[in-house]
Amino acid sequence: MKSYAVPKTVTVRATRFAPSERTRLYDDLIVEHARLNGVRTDLVRAVVQVESAFNPNARSAKGAMGLMQLMPATARELGVLNPYNPIENVRAGVQYLRGLLDRFGNDEELALAAYNAGPRAVDKYGNTVPPYRETKHYVAQINQISARPLERRGSQLYKVIDIVDGRPVPRYTDKKPATGAYEVVK
Repeated sequence: MKSYAVPKTVTVRATRFAPSERTRLYDDLIVEHARLNGVRTDLVRAVVQVESAFNPNARSAKGAMGLMQLMPATARELGVLNPYNPIENVRAGVQYLRGLLDRFGNDEELALAAYNAGPRAVDKYGNTVPPYRETKHYVAQINQISARPLERRGSQLYKVIDIVDGRPVPRYTDKKPATGAYEVVK
């Protein structure tokens, strides 16, 4: 299979080509939503690389759409009006990924398996990566692309709800909020 260099890396290669100018176009958006949701920027960038090769108009044979390849039901659930809009897509995709990290105890490998195969598939196989070739390959690809190997985070995370444009938007931080309501993420 032909492979391509991944921008901002020295030795990592991917199976989908993404021109460096296209990847830079979404850097600020990825950094912002990764920070707001307490997700590693490199992990989000790797998901976008593998899912769509940074193509905001990507559509899979199964119906997943946009940069982070949101399924229609997931997009609706997260309030996405236009899944091909990079801002809406990345916001919702990172929010969804954060929810999966919460659900699977910050285990990035299980969260990624659920992102690819669905959380029920991970549950069905006893909180392990399902034995599907595509899902195993997906997790391995992101493991290779992201800046460090996938691992469980051991630090305490706090979930704070901010109100943005009248809508609740969760924000995650590893620093205990000094004021206001927050929830400890297990």
